[in-house]
Amino acid sequence: MPRRGPRPPDGRARYSSGTSWEREVGYSRAVRAGDRVFVSGTTATGPDGRIVAPDDPYRQTVRVLDRIDEALGALGSERAAVVRIRVYVRSIADFPHVARALGERFRDVRPAATLVEVSALVDPAMRVEIEADAVDRPQPSRRAVRRRPRRTHG
Repeated sequence: MPRRGPRPPDGRARYSSGTSWEREVGYSRAVRAGDRVFVSGTTATGPDGRIVAPDDPYRQTVRVLDRIDEALGALGSERAAVVRIRVYVRSIADFPHVARALGERFRDVRPAATLVEVSALVDPAMRVEIEADAVDRPQPSRRAVRRRPRRTHG
């Protein structure tokens, strides 16, 4: 069950998607530090813990991007705030399929991006893994948006 963890003394907010890997390895799916949100390498894991669409890099990429959107949203951010993505594929031959899904989601956002082929991912059924970094616009302070009463000189 996805959840947002309590805000620890370091001021960071952490989000867990509930996978056993997060607990076993000791990491968060995403961390907010100030106006930045960092989403860990994310794969096409389904709610049951299995890899979605093992033979379909496009569908896996869509699933990964859905999970990234969920993590961003849980920490008060959104896809439009993403400034950088890192994409790891097991086979560069999957590039057209992965690129299609990325284009559907990021065509208007246009973050800095890297895509590299790697020799393996943790599970052989994984075709793609993606990291994302977002920078949110600073929220105006309440003081800045208050209107002062108009004074009239009589």
